Amino acid sequence: MIHFGALHLQAVSGIGMAAMALLAIFVRSRASRKPVTPAKIVMPPIGMSTGFLMFVVPTFRIPALWALLALAAGLLLFSYPLIRSSKLELRGGEVYVNQSKSFMFVLLGLLVLRLALHSYIEQYISIPQTGALFFLLAFGMIVPWRAAMLLQYRKLRQAAA
Repeated sequence: MIHFGALHLQAVSGIGMAAMALLAIFVRSRASRKPVTPAKIVMPPIGMSTGFLMFVVPTFRIPALWALLALAAGLLLFSYPLIRSSKLELRGGEVYVNQSKSFMFVLLGLLVLRLALHSYIEQYISIPQTGALFFLLAFGMIVPWRAAMLLQYRKLRQAAA
C-alpha cells in the first residue's frame, strides 16, 4: 500500500489543479467552435453541486463562517474576471462563445492565486478542510459566471428573434 505524506498530497493537489486549468483552457478553445445551448451553460454548476456530498464525511467539515467567506470570495471577487472575459456572440442565428485571450490569462491568474492561497492556508488547516474551502470558493465563482452567461445567451436569442 502506498503511503502519501502531506507534502506528496500537496504536490499531487497542485499538479491536479494545474492539469484541470489546462484542460479547461483546452476545452474552452474547442467549445468555441460549436454553438452554445442553455444546457451547456447550466450543466457545469449542476455537475459540480454533487461535490457538496464531501461534507457528509466529517474530515471535510469546516465552520459555517469559513464556508460563507469562501462562497462570498468566489461570488464577489473571483467570478467577476470570468464574467468580464466571457463573451457570447451571434453567428448565423446560433450563439457561440467568443474566444478571448484574456479568458486564458484570467484562468491562469486565478490558478496561480489559488495555488498561492492553497499553500498558505494548508499550513493552518487540514488538507481535506482546505479542499472543502476551495471547493466552496470555486462553486461560488462558477455559479454567477454561468448565470451571467445564461442571461447574455437569452439576450442574444431575444435579439435574434
